[in-house]
Amino acid sequence: MPTVPSLRSRWASAAAGLAVVVSTLAGCGSGGQNGPVTLNWYNFPDDSGALQQAADHCGQQSGGRYTIRYDKLPRGADGQRQQLVRRMAAHDTDVDILGLDVTWPAEFAEAGWIREWTGQLRDRGTADTLDAAVRTATWRGRLYATPYNSNTQLLWYRDDLVRTPPRTWAEMLATAEDLARAGKPHYVEIQGAQYEGLTVWFNTLVASAGGSVLTPDAQAPSLGPPAVAAATVMHDLATSAAADPSLPNQMEDQNRLAMESGTAAFELNYPFVYPSMKANQPALFPHFHWAPYPAVTPDRPAGVTIGGIDLAVGAYSRHPDLAFEATLCLRSRDNQLTNALKGGLPPSLRSLYRTEELTRSYPFAADVLAALDSASVRPQTAAYQNVSIAISHTLSPPAGIRPEKDVADLRGQIQDALGSKGLIP
Repeated sequence: MPTVPSLRSRWASAAAGLAVVVSTLAGCGSGGQNGPVTLNWYNFPDDSGALQQAADHCGQQSGGRYTIRYDKLPRGADGQRQQLVRRMAAHDTDVDILGLDVTWPAEFAEAGWIREWTGQLRDRGTADTLDAAVRTATWRGRLYATPYNSNTQLLWYRDDLVRTPPRTWAEMLATAEDLARAGKPHYVEIQGAQYEGLTVWFNTLVASAGGSVLTPDAQAPSLGPPAVAAATVMHDLATSAAADPSLPNQMEDQNRLAMESGTAAFELNYPFVYPSMKANQPALFPHFHWAPYPAVTPDRPAGVTIGGIDLAVGAYSRHPDLAFEATLCLRSRDNQLTNALKGGLPPSLRSLYRTEELTRSYPFAADVLAALDSASVRPQTAAYQNVSIAISHTLSPPAGIRPEKDVADLRGQIQDALGSKGLIP
């Protein structure tokens, strides 16, 4: 593969090539001198209304000092990142608050695109917040964002097919084989398409086997026997009766739909599947239960990869003080509770998991909290996008995985990614 410029060089080139965007964006504005400042909050598109409600409430609570305009990013994570990268590379002064996937803070901080949280801001931005969530917002020991919401996967299963949920992947595959022989629904639904979800699956299995993708200093690949064990689990599922024929093309929503169709016994997915099953399949819903994510080995609980959104303040914002204040309001206790109940996204504030309002709608709240307390974090590096591409491309399709060889190949590809060699994301 040809060598490409360093990350900083690529960012500089992007800025030069997109300088014209600055003049285009100037028309967005940030409020007049005689009225409240308009803060632009770029975040994922939310159809529930929870994010718009938070923006409206915070504007009202500001006493007329600011309003928040919720600007919706594209639906796909790749499109979201691409738009934010383009805007920040163009030094867009109208980006005040950024909703970042938990894998992006390192890249944006390294590029100088987001502001550090220090002093009292850091204290307020991390108070009562889950440790793993804070880790996702931290780069080189400094806080560059504050966790807005968190997320994790659980094992979802049908208790009319499975009386006791499996504790390990081996148990789950054996149960699925038994169900298949009995002519019953037996698929294990999981994200097998060539995208970020496949990287999350691999990262969870590596952590569950006691390993990590990168060394602690994030300067080299780690992998080793835990990565081989993880790749073996993926291959074993993909080549068993438990594999949905659509596995190589499935993402989270396809998994949800397959489970709701009645062909699966198990699903590894996020909590959004629970209200969906309740609404779409009321006859099947009473048998839809949850359990901890299965372990790779009986002696070690799973280390499920944490998800979520971190909120950062743009480096080029003309109103950084107000942006920090508004960000703290957006991720306040009340707004996180609304986001959980209305938007279906688990909060990042620990104390909310003990409230009656949440546990009433989230009967699995204790299991989500337990998973988040033992969560693994995806590789923290400014070159994360390249690392993720290397993983998802090498391990796709799962049925074609050759554990020993592919992990060895992956080690070299990740080393190249860390050195800014290979594909440009």
